[in-house]
Amino acid sequence: MANLEIIPVPGLPEIGVGDDLATLIAEAGDLRDGDVVVVTQKIVSKAEDRLVEIDVGDPLSHKPLVEQESVRILRRRGELIISQTSHGFVCANAGIDLSNVERGYAALLPEDSDRSARRIRDGIRGKAGIDVAVIISDTFGRPWRRGVTDVAIGCAGIKAILDLRGAPDALGREMQVTEVAIVDELASAAELAMGKTTNVPVAIVRGVDPDWLGDGNVVDEIVRAPADDLFR
Repeated sequence: MANLEIIPVPGLPEIGVGDDLATLIAEAGDLRDGDVVVVTQKIVSKAEDRLVEIDVGDPLSHKPLVEQESVRILRRRGELIISQTSHGFVCANAGIDLSNVERGYAALLPEDSDRSARRIRDGIRGKAGIDVAVIISDTFGRPWRRGVTDVAIGCAGIKAILDLRGAPDALGREMQVTEVAIVDELASAAELAMGKTTNVPVAIVRGVDPDWLGDGNVVDEIVRAPADDLFR
């Protein structure tokens, strides 16, 4: 069983377009080989110029962006839209967020968060010589449950799914369907150390089982195909 330590990384500057996140994280965090670095979507979107101006006088001015960033609208209720993004994510308002960005702007999801994670991972390895895994996290709501939790929308250097099918459970019975979304669990755990209001957008998860590390891709591995989805 893994004995995990979660370490927030404070002290990062306000992120702007073109900032080198890998260098900033390597300088601010005490990184070690085998660490998992969890990075919030918001600073990735800022660095990748995924901020769009909106009308501060119109509380619904970001809604056309939701339509633009959606490939399918699943539900509407009042101001809330549940839609599917081009990545395959089903989430509120196409993942567009107004929190923790300058007033008058909305943050769009990165175009390819798996690629963003690979870029940060390769940058840390190239600049600091440290081999880490990277998870890009974002906050999603959950059907049938109140409250939000962080999930992974991109990863690099870590398996997205821990496949336990065929392994024995604690009583020796063979598991038939158990697949653990390990990157989602780590993203959610890291958020407990970062918080929503503390301006700490990066955390290190230390002590991850080496067997969890390897090639991973959130979009290909975690997003359920519509043909396998009972609710679409």
